[in-house]
Amino acid sequence: MSTNGPGARVLLAEDEEGLATLYASWLREHHEVTVVADGTAALEAYDGHDVVLLDRMMPELSGGETLGALRDRGIDVPVAMVTAVEPDLDLAGMPFDEYLYKPVPRADLREAVSRLAARGAYDDRLRRHYALAAKLATLEEHVPASELAGSEAYAELEAEFAALDADLFDAGGDLDDDDLAAVLRGGDA
Repeated sequence: MSTNGPGARVLLAEDEEGLATLYASWLREHHEVTVVADGTAALEAYDGHDVVLLDRMMPELSGGETLGALRDRGIDVPVAMVTAVEPDLDLAGMPFDEYLYKPVPRADLREAVSRLAARGAYDDRLRRHYALAAKLATLEEHVPASELAGSEAYAELEAEFAALDADLFDAGGDLDDDDLAAVLRGGDA
């Protein structure tokens, strides 16, 4: 599990061996990567990793069940669902940070891990803001507008995003650049 840089510690749960090997090889140049083949193994292997990548459809526990179990344990690590499952309204209730639709190009996977690792240091509100923005964008790209318009879950996501957006804007309005940077990292202003 060698790495050529000080990057993030990444837990990759992917049941397709060839894909797991490929993704790990792409990430190992800059990150330390632990690879497991199912959700149960992911829960057992989690050891303070900086980023978790979960396939949505895995044996033992699905990616969604694994994510739920992590959150139930109080683990608030940034998580990306990396999956071939077409995004649908079920995503509205899943507490992930990003959704990567397979096949994921090398650059996109690397950029997602870098973004998620950086967000791990952000204030909780800002991290939630990014996660909501990513979730809304994924739903808007993959779910018909007519279906979104009739969805209470989608409307709740939009309302939460708008409220958080306004809250963050108000919080940042009176800060200088150094204080704003400290707030974004979750430190004291």
